[in-house]
Amino acid sequence: MSVYAAIRSRRDVRAEFDGTVVDDEVLRRILGAAHQAPSVGNTQPWDFVVVRKPDTLSAFAAHVAGCRQDFADKLDAERRKTFDPIRIEGIETSGTGVVVTYDPDRGGRHVLGRDTVDDTGLFSAVLAIENLWLAAIAENVGVGWVSFYDEAYLTELLDIPAPVRPIAWLCVGPVQSFQEVPDLERFGWRSRRPLDDALHFEQYRR
Repeated sequence: MSVYAAIRSRRDVRAEFDGTVVDDEVLRRILGAAHQAPSVGNTQPWDFVVVRKPDTLSAFAAHVAGCRQDFADKLDAERRKTFDPIRIEGIETSGTGVVVTYDPDRGGRHVLGRDTVDDTGLFSAVLAIENLWLAAIAENVGVGWVSFYDEAYLTELLDIPAPVRPIAWLCVGPVQSFQEVPDLERFGWRSRRPLDDALHFEQYRR
């Protein structure tokens, strides 16, 4: 699969996990691709916590359900009607969670390339997530990014030491199929912007 095909095929998977657990060797290849991501100052400020214990998956799924409800309660009636059918997690059905963390202390006090833009450290960890996602597509493995959670809760659940932060819980598992159209477009939440709407030359033009 070409990188362009992987990008076109990538989906945020929720309901399509087939209930089996991703093979350990396949998961290691996917994590190896994530670990090859570029990083500021070559700090590789990420770590990957693989979560498979049913009790942990269940506890986190219950927490996420509560956060989802809190969000739903903030919506007006019309937006709530659009949101309600959208599934936002596959924590238990995927069978595997990969929590990507970011360590701002990795590399010491003076990180080459991070001196004036501190966020480049965090950006590096996000690039690892993108690598993971595209490698998973090439392996016919689905990934769903869960973002309905309280960071302090997840930090305590996985015993993550300060100042390390969990920046993503990724549901990773084999799928029945990938949706042709992303869920948020299928359910009418939001459509993609055309490239020309996002493209500027020389200066940002409104």
